[in-house]
Amino acid sequence: MATWNSRGLRGSTLEELVNRTNEMYREKSLALIQKIPTPITPVRMDKEHRHITLAYFEQRSTVDYIGAVQGIPVCFDAKECGADSFPLANIHPHQVEFMKGFEEQGGVAFFLIFYSHVNLFYYLPLKKLLFFWRRMEEGGRKSFRREELEDCFYLPKKSGFLVPYLDGLAKDLESRDA
Repeated sequence: MATWNSRGLRGSTLEELVNRTNEMYREKSLALIQKIPTPITPVRMDKEHRHITLAYFEQRSTVDYIGAVQGIPVCFDAKECGADSFPLANIHPHQVEFMKGFEEQGGVAFFLIFYSHVNLFYYLPLKKLLFFWRRMEEGGRKSFRREELEDCFYLPKKSGFLVPYLDGLAKDLESRDA
């Protein structure tokens, strides 16, 4: 039997964990976060099963999720990483520009990174990503290492929440007030 290997399926487990967490946050009236679908144009359909078999992306997507947490607008993207070094090529310039604009409008933007090889979730504030991004643009590393990250933004599982990113958001907001 052949094994299925698709780059397109990477992150689908992470997406499911984040989606379930979002449902739990909504049920507890803590947050209202929506998954943003990537717009596609179908090219070929399996009419018998009514499935899209070939499609192309209509436009570049900006972020995976957008919504509000206790009156605070938030947007974030979820990324999976299988090593201790995260390639910045996994983040697109248009995403960074959207997130910068989002924060300029009073929102909070961040990345959720799942280090799958060690089963760890990390909340990466946009400010920290921008540090790594500028370093890359100035000719430095095109990635960042886990040891460069602040320990306080790791997200240990708690209270039944699969990806407790509101804990990271709280720390992010605290650091902005300091």
